[in-house]
Amino acid sequence: MRPLLEAVSDGVAHRTRDLVAAMSDHFELSVEDRAALLPTGRQRRMDNRVAWAISHLSQAGLLDRPARGQVTITAAGREVLAQHPERVDMNVLNGFESYRQFRSRSSARDSAGHAPLSAEPDVEAASPQDLLAQAKTENRAAVEGELLKRALALSPMDFERLVVRLLEQMGYGRSGMVEHSGRGGDAGIDGIISQDPLGLDRIYLKAKRYAPDQSVQRPAIQGFVGALMGAQGDRGVFITTSSFSSGARAEADRVNARIELIDGARLAELMLRHGVGVQPETTVTLHQLDEDFFELL
Repeated sequence: MRPLLEAVSDGVAHRTRDLVAAMSDHFELSVEDRAALLPTGRQRRMDNRVAWAISHLSQAGLLDRPARGQVTITAAGREVLAQHPERVDMNVLNGFESYRQFRSRSSARDSAGHAPLSAEPDVEAASPQDLLAQAKTENRAAVEGELLKRALALSPMDFERLVVRLLEQMGYGRSGMVEHSGRGGDAGIDGIISQDPLGLDRIYLKAKRYAPDQSVQRPAIQGFVGALMGAQGDRGVFITTSSFSSGARAEADRVNARIELIDGARLAELMLRHGVGVQPETTVTLHQLDEDFFELL
């Protein structure tokens, strides 16, 4: 991780492919090592290692991704270079709240009883199923973090369109339609889900693109409820990239209308689950011995 930070310390945007070459030169890899593939045979090992180093550094806020396939160092990344002249690893990254949240999401995803991710996993003691489960949960957490960053980088109007696209992918409006009605910066309704062809059964949407440290407060919920009443609606979905304060949640529970609150963590989870803004990369199939087959021979 430290050589990678050093490679981008000039402050300009670097292409990922160039960083792969730079890291290969740094570690003096042979031609064979540079061409070595992962067991899946679909990706070069060095490409994979650099991509994951970038992902972890990005989760800690040490790298930024200004454009597709490009990375640049952040002010925090420069500080880490100065403070850690010998080595930068996961223990260093754990000093950053954003990275701890990423690790927390990874551990929370691990519902199958596998050991949580650690800075130095015991690879030899883990089964292939454990390793695959750990890789899957870490991948999900990393991608969800990147999805939230991309959502935050959108304009308010584009974020509203993203929310509408997500709900379409989730199946809402399948018998009717989902439409974007926001006008950028308004305090009203940003979208309408018509659950039937005549539009008699409607769900109203509100999308707020807030920074992670700026939670949605009670007045925002009250404003949305007022807009619902003005539209003679009784059901709404309020989606944000941040979180909801306890007062906001209490207000949503108090009113007669049914208000569903979706915070940033759940938004990213839903986007990943329904394939919005992501694409599958690798599929792995594990096999086990069929004892019944041999018993019945």
